[in-house]
Amino acid sequence: MTESTPAPPDGRHPVWEDVIAILTGALLVSLGVVFYARATLLVGGSSGMALLAQYATGWSFPAAFSLVNLPFYALAVARMGWAFTLRTFAAVSLVSLLVRLVGGWVSIASVDPLYASVMGGVLIGTGMLVLFRHRTGLGGVNILAIWLQEKAGLRAGWVQLGIDFALLAGALLVIPADRAALSALGAAIVNLTLAINHRPGRYQGYS
Repeated sequence: MTESTPAPPDGRHPVWEDVIAILTGALLVSLGVVFYARATLLVGGSSGMALLAQYATGWSFPAAFSLVNLPFYALAVARMGWAFTLRTFAAVSLVSLLVRLVGGWVSIASVDPLYASVMGGVLIGTGMLVLFRHRTGLGGVNILAIWLQEKAGLRAGWVQLGIDFALLAGALLVIPADRAALSALGAAIVNLTLAINHRPGRYQGYS
């Protein structure tokens, strides 16, 4: 490295790390969504809104997920900047594509709803954690949760958990009560993963 090209500050993720993180996070989240869809469960956030639209209207998840996130990009640009918005757009697009592809790559004839709730929650929570640590969201509630954590010190996991439970309460109109209860369990797992592992000031890396 020449003197005219200074090294990046300590803690900053280089672009190639962000690319790998976005791909890793999208792969984990998309597999978790497939588990939920097979068991007719609902996850929180914009993914949950898209699944709810799929169950209620028959729309495909990729189409619903992309449409749900469109209004939130304006908030992302205004409050989080273009770099965050572009990374988030890439993650949303990847999840939309991978959910469609994973259905062909992995054949899941049946899955126990309790296992789908737990395993799907672990996959989605871990995938979102990877994305959050590279200042990338999955649109919708993620954008609001990350912004509140950075500006007000509120843990993203707790903010998202409250919004997710409100969404799941509304889902009782679309899915059976037992599946709504299992969905609530999955939402708790997702958001506890974030709340425990993504506390303000604990992780020093940034993108």
